[in-house]
Amino acid sequence: MDDLYRDYILEHYRRPHNFGVIESPTSSFEGSNPLCGDRITLQLGITDGVVERVGFTGRGCAISQASASLLTDEIKGKPVADVEAFRADDLLDLLGIDISPARLKCAMLSHETLQKALAEAAGTPAERATA
Repeated sequence: MDDLYRDYILEHYRRPHNFGVIESPTSSFEGSNPLCGDRITLQLGITDGVVERVGFTGRGCAISQASASLLTDEIKGKPVADVEAFRADDLLDLLGIDISPARLKCAMLSHETLQKALAEAAGTPAERATA
């Protein structure tokens, strides 16, 4: 079963969903993990309170990139209120594998970046998203 999940992560890493730049994003935020060099830029296109378009670019380990791919699939087409309620634990459930403490920051990079992009979209300072 672990091999199936590893293949699932590698598939999202090799062929990430929603990878690329979207036109006229409502917000865009670049997150990074200075410990390992992972980077993700997440863009949201919000219309009438719904995340209609989402895209990401970046580079990094398989877990950080697969996490971003899975996260963007999950939030696309959902109301902003539902996206704001999406927890870090929900993302770990989507990944479906045990994440070591050393790799947790990699797995959570897309979630942290999403929170800051949502704060930017709401017109509040991004720093408030992590408070």
